[in-house]
Amino acid sequence: MPQESAITLEIIREGDILKMSVSEHRELSATLRHYSQHKVDFSEVDKLCHEVTLLLNKPDLSDPSLSKSLEKTAHALWDHLLTRSVKEKLRQSLNYNLLLEIDEELIFIPWELLYDGDNFLSLSFNLGRLVRTQSKAPSLDYRSLSHVFKMLVLANPTNDLKASYFEGLNIRNQFDRKHRNIRIDFKSTNIDKLYVKKNICDYDIVHFAGHCEYGYHNTKESGWVLSDGNFSVQDILRLGSGSSLPTLIFSNACHSAPLSKEGLIDRDYQRKNYSLAGAFLFSGVRHYIGSIRKIEDTASLAFAKEFYHNLTLGKSLGASLRLARLRLVKDYGISSMHWANYLLYGDPGFILFKPKPNTKSKKKIVLPKKWLIRSLLISLLTIALISLYFLLPTINPSAYILFLKSKALFAKGANQEVITIGKNIIAKDKNFLDIYPILADTYHKLGDRDNAIKYYFDYVLVAQKMNDSKHLAAAYISIGWFYHLDGEYRKAKEFYDKALNLSRKLKDKLNEAVALRKLAVWNIDNNNNDLALELLIKSSEINRQRQHLNAYRYNLACDYFDIGLVFSNKNDFAAAEEFYRKSRKLFEKVNLKNELSDYYFNLGELYSFEKQYEKALVSYLTGLKIDRDQGNKRSLASDYNMIGELYLEMDRFIEAESNFNQALTISEEIGSRPGIAGTYYNLGILYKKLGRKNRSKENLRKAQEIYGVIDPSAYEETKKEILSLD
Repeated sequence: MPQESAITLEIIREGDILKMSVSEHRELSATLRHYSQHKVDFSEVDKLCHEVTLLLNKPDLSDPSLSKSLEKTAHALWDHLLTRSVKEKLRQSLNYNLLLEIDEELIFIPWELLYDGDNFLSLSFNLGRLVRTQSKAPSLDYRSLSHVFKMLVLANPTNDLKASYFEGLNIRNQFDRKHRNIRIDFKSTNIDKLYVKKNICDYDIVHFAGHCEYGYHNTKESGWVLSDGNFSVQDILRLGSGSSLPTLIFSNACHSAPLSKEGLIDRDYQRKNYSLAGAFLFSGVRHYIGSIRKIEDTASLAFAKEFYHNLTLGKSLGASLRLARLRLVKDYGISSMHWANYLLYGDPGFILFKPKPNTKSKKKIVLPKKWLIRSLLISLLTIALISLYFLLPTINPSAYILFLKSKALFAKGANQEVITIGKNIIAKDKNFLDIYPILADTYHKLGDRDNAIKYYFDYVLVAQKMNDSKHLAAAYISIGWFYHLDGEYRKAKEFYDKALNLSRKLKDKLNEAVALRKLAVWNIDNNNNDLALELLIKSSEINRQRQHLNAYRYNLACDYFDIGLVFSNKNDFAAAEEFYRKSRKLFEKVNLKNELSDYYFNLGELYSFEKQYEKALVSYLTGLKIDRDQGNKRSLASDYNMIGELYLEMDRFIEAESNFNQALTISEEIGSRPGIAGTYYNLGILYKKLGRKNRSKENLRKAQEIYGVIDPSAYEETKKEILSLD
């Protein structure tokens, strides 16, 4: 990998004497090198370091006087530690890369925070540490890098840090534009030690976002906190004896040791941080970035995103780190101290991603002769006609033209016309598979359950007859969704599992991703949000890697939407809104505006949770208009229920009752048991609020009767409401 030039500041401790020199890399081969030395009062240095620790632990990081106090203390350290000649060389240096070579006994000093009177060392230089140690390092076989990097993102392994999961997901998504240069595996929740031990050596870069514990009595117990214990220093050292570890480890971990208050550091934090960094370095990791304390989640994410952004532009590790520090200074202010949270062990001039050249070579364009152009056009036309013949889903061109028309009409909500055309296509060609799901979906949208299920099963039978396993998997998913929406969860899961097994057997990634997403929604509806999140991560990874194709991009939009729903259920509304907006952007990219109805309703629900009722109502009504234009009765039943719930929350009882009654009318018309039960329940709550106990009990009992068949948990909740009326 390319390397930037650097200056080296070498510092050796001999008792109370510090010997030091500053040299350019080109000077390293010189026979003689000058060094200067002076005597240092290490008791004063220790006091100053302790003052730095106290300042970093201040609760009010917005106080401007904090940075002034740090400047004074850090300037005193600058004066105590460095000789005059070294200080002059550092001030006059035109090189941004500074490699700090220090004895192991000097790691307790916050070198990155030394203040020269104008700026902090880590804001002036791309600073990295190299540590000289008396411990005998093993013979290491450093990792060889290829043109395509492999990266592992480990986020929220203990399932208690929502922001860490969000950080990991953002970093993974950030690399989408670099898909040719880097392949990313994302692992979150329930990450155990065995998984890390088995897989860490397969990657060039590892980003860890989670807890880290430092052993107070035994440093070998320090390590990343995983679902079944610590991935410790001892574990790391054992790994290094037989495998090539990653080139870069970024441990963006917050300190979670039980002996210190959350987010605070003790005076020995530098040594404790080095215990983990040293284990990785001794085991063959070339570069290690670690955090020294917990900072607020948004700042941690902003730092990581800025670091990787610059890294992929071809900037060195040290430059990427310094630019990320400066970003935090700009966004949060220098007194926030967020920028001071990170240390780099390794050469700051190391460039991981080859920078793109600035100039493009000009090629001479030779125009072909006219006869050659004609021949080429004829050949291309012939190939196109042959391809169309084999690729069209039917040998009946008129049926295919009608199919395209039906798709356009379906998108417009012209449901009766779709049904007419669909039946016409089947009359001409019963084996035209693509029309069956559109016809079934149209009937389902209209609430005609009998015809919907008929055409879904016809889809299965024709796919089996034609031995078309991909269409068969898609048909299983459609039937599963039909049963899912009707509250028949056991049947729904049975068909989802069939689809997943079949698609994996065929290596059909499109249907595999859809089946995973449907199973995730199934788990959401059954109150298992953690498993749903795992399934959605797997689905989104498949779709993200292939999103240059519209079908996968559409599915990725659905993944993001459902991830937003999971976060909403976990009361992480900021993360939910972020993913809802991501889904909207992708839906708009594939020109599927009608699919945005659910987006507007779920966004409105977030506004409702935050008591922003007018915003919620505007969002709901926008979604309602889309479903009305589509003639989507199944969705309209749910829409009126949600709008009624919002009016109920606002104590606008007349509007609430009106919307609930509209929901009930549509639900009964289409035979939706979950819709009927949900509406009766809502009417029961409405009348309870109005003090009409008998009317309330009557509606709640109707809801309970249906829930007793389709939803045991809702049955118990309704039962409690009825008992509360007595």
